[in-house]
Amino acid sequence: MKAEQAALLWDAPGLLAGVDEAGRGPLAGPVVAAAVILDDRRPIRGLADSKTLTALQRERLHDQILARALCCSVAHATVEEIDTHNILQATMLAMRRAVEGLRLKPAKVLVDGNRLPTLDVLAEAIVKGDALVKAISAASILAKVHRDRLCQDLHAEFPHYGFAGHKGYGTPEHLEALRRHGACVHHRRSFAPVAAALGRAAAAAAAPAPVDLPVIAARYGDGVSLIVNARSGP
Repeated sequence: MKAEQAALLWDAPGLLAGVDEAGRGPLAGPVVAAAVILDDRRPIRGLADSKTLTALQRERLHDQILARALCCSVAHATVEEIDTHNILQATMLAMRRAVEGLRLKPAKVLVDGNRLPTLDVLAEAIVKGDALVKAISAASILAKVHRDRLCQDLHAEFPHYGFAGHKGYGTPEHLEALRRHGACVHHRRSFAPVAAALGRAAAAAAAPAPVDLPVIAARYGDGVSLIVNARSGP
């Protein structure tokens, strides 16, 4: 008898999509996810984990991915959704939206990390997938560039926070800006440093206003003047 190998469900042929996110850790702005289906006939050299690339390399590869991939999709979950659902669930939501936004439906989706969004197609989570799978690398680059550009827009709106530099992460510069200026509408209120800044602002607003007390001046014969507060006395 000759054994025949059955095709396994997880080896089903068809289009393969890579998915990754950017912006889980920052204190402000949306979390962004991207999904990419590469074209094997139009390879892109230099694809790698976006964190290992320079900004210039990411921008160059971003344009090549858009030009050569079969299809791409970028989606996000808002600050309000992050605060309502938590950052993990918001990330899964952004990933699902990215996959659903693809012009072509993949047969399988490979997701960076160890968690999977709810999808209606076969999916697999791959730890460090952004360094191992080209389609995930491409998705990581699209998501990173898109979010960095969003941070440029936030910087133009609120330049005193320095979003263009720290991209929303909790750097000493950003934490100092939170201390001095409080939180803006783009900050994630469920994140501890932002919640602390909001608490300080609320405490300051609730504190009683200082009362102007009359000042009494008394002049002594030797030319020495004594200034006293009417409440505390000399």
